[in-house]
Amino acid sequence: MADVSRSGSWREELASLVDDGIRYSGSSSSTVGDPFIVSSSQYPNPIDPFIDSSVDYDAHLHSTVDSKQTHFNFEGETRENHEDLKEQIKGFAQAWGELLLDLSKGCKDIIQQSLGAQDSYVVQKFGPPLAKVSSKLRFLNEYLPEDRDPIHAWPVIFFVFLLALAVLNVNCGHDSLPPPVVKQMVIHPTSASTILLPDGRRIAYHEQGVVRDRARYTLIAPHAFLSSRLAGIPGIKASLLKEFGVRLVTYDLPGFGESDPHPSRDLNTSALDVLNLANGLGVDDKFWVLGYSSAAMHAWATLKYIPDRIAGAAFVSPMVNPYDSGMTKEEASKTWETWEPRRKLMYTVARRFPSFLSYFYRRSFFSGKHGNIKEWFSVSLSEKDQVVVETTNFEEFWQRDVEESVRQGHMKSVIKEAVLQVSEWGFSLADLQARRRCPGKGILSWLKSIYSIAECKLTGFTGPIYIWQGLNDHVVPPSMAEYISRILPGANLLQLPSQGHFSYFYFCDECHREMFSTLFGNPLGPLHNTNDTIHMEDTEESSPKAHEDDTSLTNTIE
Repeated sequence: MADVSRSGSWREELASLVDDGIRYSGSSSSTVGDPFIVSSSQYPNPIDPFIDSSVDYDAHLHSTVDSKQTHFNFEGETRENHEDLKEQIKGFAQAWGELLLDLSKGCKDIIQQSLGAQDSYVVQKFGPPLAKVSSKLRFLNEYLPEDRDPIHAWPVIFFVFLLALAVLNVNCGHDSLPPPVVKQMVIHPTSASTILLPDGRRIAYHEQGVVRDRARYTLIAPHAFLSSRLAGIPGIKASLLKEFGVRLVTYDLPGFGESDPHPSRDLNTSALDVLNLANGLGVDDKFWVLGYSSAAMHAWATLKYIPDRIAGAAFVSPMVNPYDSGMTKEEASKTWETWEPRRKLMYTVARRFPSFLSYFYRRSFFSGKHGNIKEWFSVSLSEKDQVVVETTNFEEFWQRDVEESVRQGHMKSVIKEAVLQVSEWGFSLADLQARRRCPGKGILSWLKSIYSIAECKLTGFTGPIYIWQGLNDHVVPPSMAEYISRILPGANLLQLPSQGHFSYFYFCDECHREMFSTLFGNPLGPLHNTNDTIHMEDTEESSPKAHEDDTSLTNTIE
């Protein structure tokens, strides 16, 4: 075969491959006599005889290739890119989107066929537990509009919640304000006096005022949530206690401060702790109890379970169970609408999912760092309360009290205290109302009356009850005090128009004096001898105030 000399132009070689003949760029003389070279002149169109040979296909082919080809330079030049980068990215994204869409549809079909069937392993294994959880969460459907299907509504709500949480995190990360100075908690050395209870536990207590032998009145005060024996009456003057002859005793609840935890405590055991504490401290006579805020439930318990040892009860902004069935719809509505949404959530969690409280407490009370009282308790404060909490005295007292409260790190005790507040107490406030119970009219009662004189007995708590409630309290709404007053008409409700939750009880000398004057009358000072004790009892029995209380109680019973 003769030598074939190829052209240097790739266009000419490409055109020669699709032409109606095979051409070589050599001279015409090179092709003479070669039997393998076919001339296009001999066969005008060997491929298709119906194609018009008059058409210049070579020129048409060259123009087509020139318009659609991508230009290369085989001598090292880079490829020229006529396609825009944005269009490439757009096309790539569309292709991936279609691929992911098809993939999701396939996964959905697989899940529906393999996991959604009633006889599948997943449904048989996890179906009953999920149904149980769903039944517990069914109460949340009450908060949805009536025309919304829960199956479709809750996934949307959950997605929006996650989206909002992500936005908040982004906003917090780009906050231009300087971060607040966080103070670390300090665990102080043990310093409390303790007594041994009959069940082997130790309870820590703190005494203020006059000593036992010279005390006219003994006032025992359990502390509120996230507090300790150091609270008592914040800022109370020793001179005021001495002036009225008051012995003030405060103690740590089980698991708080330096008191031992109680494995299964309730409000009944709480009342017994108060009784054992009084006996251990040598309080032989009746004593008063003081309940502030959430500590009120422990004071209510003493009126229920040990009424014979209680001389009277004082309450300041008393908290009751917000789920109390005795509340009217209007009272419950006024109570719940006062609170912040997060506070409502915490009450709901404490009542229905108490084990989840540890998640929140580890990030607040048990974080080892001090925090803002409004953020920790999710409350809004009145103007007077805001002024009080911003003072140095309150800040120092609050931080020291919280440090003492969580010193043991016993989270179960704190959770139990929160759960007690929103659980069934084992009694209702109506049980404390003084009533006259007489024998029935049955045959058995008639037979008993033959051999003995039938006497009516007083039930409930017959001592005085005083309640101070600020009308501008955003922590314990005034509607709770109104509910107590309705259930216990014999209680003395003293409403304070301009006071909040902290302003009347914390570091207010005038308020403390007003409370003691209401409870104990004129200040008589501490006892000096035994004759003073006898004189004190005679004075109480013959005083107009005591006579007025007895008359009011009798009218209430009748």
